[in-house]
Parts: sequence; C-alpha cells; structure tokens
Amino acid sequence: MKNIKRLLEDSTTGFIIPTVLSMILALTIISTSAALIIDSNLGIGDNNIKRQQAFNIAEAGLNYYLWHLSHNGTDYKDGQSTPTTPDATLGYGPYVHDYYDDNAKKVGTYTLWIKPQGGGSTVVKIRSIGEELKSHTKRTLEAEIGSPSYASYSVTSDSALWFGANESATGPVHSNVGVRMDGASSSDVTSANATYVPPGANGGDGASHPGVWCHSSITTPVNCATRSKADWQYPVPSIDFNQVTTGLCTMKRTAFADYAATSALATQANACTQVPTTRTNAYLPQRATNGSYNQTRGWEIDLNSNNTYNLYQVNGENDQAANYTAALTRVLTASNIAIPPSGVIFAEDNVWVRTTAGFNGRVTIGAGRLATNSNAQIMIADDMQYAVKNGTIAIGLVAEGNVSIAPYAPPQSGSFTFEVNAAIVSQSGNVLYPSTYRTNSSRCTLGWVNSNQIFSFYGSVATRQTWTWTWIRGSSCANAVYSASDGGYISGISHNNTEYDYSLSYTPPPSFPITSSYNILSWREVLTTP
Repeated sequence: MKNIKRLLEDSTTGFIIPTVLSMILALTIISTSAALIIDSNLGIGDNNIKRQQAFNIAEAGLNYYLWHLSHNGTDYKDGQSTPTTPDATLGYGPYVHDYYDDNAKKVGTYTLWIKPQGGGSTVVKIRSIGEELKSHTKRTLEAEIGSPSYASYSVTSDSALWFGANESATGPVHSNVGVRMDGASSSDVTSANATYVPPGANGGDGASHPGVWCHSSITTPVNCATRSKADWQYPVPSIDFNQVTTGLCTMKRTAFADYAATSALATQANACTQVPTTRTNAYLPQRATNGSYNQTRGWEIDLNSNNTYNLYQVNGENDQAANYTAALTRVLTASNIAIPPSGVIFAEDNVWVRTTAGFNGRVTIGAGRLATNSNAQIMIADDMQYAVKNGTIAIGLVAEGNVSIAPYAPPQSGSFTFEVNAAIVSQSGNVLYPSTYRTNSSRCTLGWVNSNQIFSFYGSVATRQTWTWTWIRGSSCANAVYSASDGGYISGISHNNTEYDYSLSYTPPPSFPITSSYNILSWREVLTTP
C-alpha cells in the first residue's frame, strides 16, 4: 500500500507541472497578443489623429483663401508675383504657409494651388495640401470657390416689379420691394418684403399686398387663383446695388491695365477718376475734351462674329427714326478692333451697341463717367444675338444710368421676333423700353401688340429702378397702340419673354459686378499616394 500511495503522489505531481506550464504559456501568448493589439490600436489611433490633423490643416488652407478672395477677388497668386505662367493642371503655386495651433506652436504646413476658371467666371479652384509636422502625414482637399454675380437672376431690381399677363420669365426673379407676377414663371420669385404697397406704375391698386402676388382678375394665359405659388418666397435677404459702383471702377482699372498706353493708371489710388484722352481697344475716352456731357453723343460698338468690334463716334441721335442707321449721326473710327485680352471695354461716355451677326466671344461693355456727376447710358440699337446659346458666349452691359432698348431697334411693322442676348446691369437707372421719345418727351413711343410681334430676351437683368419692356396707358398717346387683351394703349412690345441664361450665375461676362462675398461651392478630398 505504501508503494501504491507514493506512486499516486508521484503521478499527481507529474500531472500538475505540465498543466501549470501550459497555463503559463497560454497566459503568455494571450498577454503578448493583447499587448500587440493594444500597441497596434494605439498606433492606429495615433495615425488617425495625425491624419485628422493633416485634414484640419488642409481645411484651414481653403478657409484662408476663401477669406483672401473675399478681400481681393482677382488675386490668384496669394499676394505674390510668381509664377508668371500657371501650371496647366493645378494653376498658380505652390504657396506654402505655416500652420500654428492655439498655443502658437507650429504643427504643420498647407500648400496652396490656385486655378481661376477664366472666361469671366468668378469660380476659382483651390487645392490645399495639409501636412502634419512630426509624421509628415498629408491630406489634400480641393474646393471650388465663387461669388454670385448680378447675373444670378433672370430679373432683379431695387424697385417693385410687375410681369404682365402676356409676359413670362424663366429663371429666378427678385425684387427688394415686391413682385406682381401675373405672367408665367418657372423658378423662384422672391421679395425682400413680407408685404408692400405697389406703385401704380407697377400694378398697384392702392392696397397692401404680399411680397409676391398676382391679381385675382388674371385668368389667362395663367390663372392667378389656381397657379402654383410654391416658388414664391418672401421675405428674403435684399441685394445691395451699391456694389455696382465698385464693379464699374474695377472694370475701368481692368481696361486701363490691358494696354501699355494706360497701364500706369490702373494702379493709382484715384484710377477711377482719371480721364485720359488716349483711346485703346479697352478704353474709350470722353467725347468732349472739356468734360461736358450730351446724351446724344458717345460711341457705337458693333460686335462682330470674329471676336472683334467696329467703333463709331456718335454725334447725334433722332430716336423717332425708323432704324439705327437713320437715327444715329455717326462717323466710323475703326473696324475689326480686337476684343481686349481681359474681355472688358470701358467707355467714359454713352454707348450704342448692336451685333453685326451672331457674336462668338465673351465681352463686358461698361459705360460710366466716374469723374463727373453725369451718368453714362447704354442704348441697344439693334438685335444682339449669340452665335450659340451653350454658356460659352456672353455679352455684359453695365451702365451708370439707363440701359434702354432704342425705339428704332425693333422692326417697325410686320411679323418679327426681335432678340436681345445679354447680361444687363443699371447701377442707378432703369432697364427698359422707353415710354416716350428722348427727342420729344410728349410723344409716346411705338407699340406692338400682335401675337406675331415678339420680343425675346435671353440673359439677365439687374436694375436699381424700373424694369419693363411694355407700358400700358389708359388713353391714346401718339404712337402707342391699343391692345384689347391688355386693356389699354401699349408702348413697347406686348408679347415678350424673358429667358434666363443659367450659365451666367457663376460664369458671368468678364469682370461683371458681384453681389456678395465668395462662398465654397463644392469640395472634395483628393486621394493621393502616400
């Protein structure tokens, strides 16, 4: 029995030792694995932190250049002079900035590449490469930054608007006062006021109305009672027309900078009040050297299909004539003048404008007497048409005073579609077909009321005061024509449509005035190989 007990004891001892060793080995493996997992997770966490830091640094680069463009919308070189020629893919750069944390400690850098879209677009593509300092981890973000221009609406006004029953609008419509929308509309119609009392000339009846409304008596072509009003919004923020003044000044500086004869003036603090007598492709001086102003004198610009223009001196106007050749006393100055590199022509006087055929470029014509109290005007003297309507072509017309459809511009009789393609801004005046002749203010202008006599406008309109293509009168008045459907005598073209060129919103004509500061339109992360 003694031997058996010892044998059992020896056997138990031999069994416990391997078991303990196995447990120790298993615990060692588990501990090692856990340590590896913890270490790996700590590494992943640390790497994620560094990647997030690099992302934040890249985002700071985008925000910095958003701020930069809001203060200088034409600087694509980060305040520097180089490189002269941008990289074909990335644009101007690289521009490297140190990035500091809240404790003023440098924790990384961001490298910027800036690529303007050109062609008058306010859109700029920014690539920002953020790099975390210790690990050199990089993240790359790319954003499109742009500012809405005054061409962001089909029609916008600082005054009340009225679309008659036979007038239609595509694209957004806005008034800082209110809108009576009796005609068809296909997009947002907005007002800065919740309610307003419309003036009589803008469809008012003495009562207060909502910011956007239609008259209950209108049943055709659109029924006021049953039409959709889902796109009518009021009140909404107003649009600041004071910024157009800055836009005209910018255009004048741009025109000066285009050519050596005037380039030294572009950087002067008082550039916008300079009135040189030198004419370039981009700058047209005052017609009178003594600075006097006459509304029947100025320049005629005929835009050609080959990206050139013909220039005439206008010495007189009889707006009761049948067409522009009879109405204007003019002398040819030069033919086939190249559109300036910037696409901007600035006239220090009145401008009459037309196209000789379908225009095939991008140009902005500004008219302003910024050194005097007189307001230069633009008159549309004939058809103005694009070769194609695909967003690649644009004509901008920006005037201190009125932009008018001359009474002699449409055909005088018969069936026609009179067409104007342009983005138009009046800084302080009106955009309209005039109600009376300038040479005889007691005579009402010609009216067209037949359904086969159509005015087709394609582009955008922004005006400080009145916008209208049609005037309705209660009694006979010279050349005004009675329209039973309108219930009065008509000056202007009763049947008209205003179609918005949607490409203008962020790709307006060159140097076109903008309505507000820059915004980030879109952004994405660019995946790069580490």
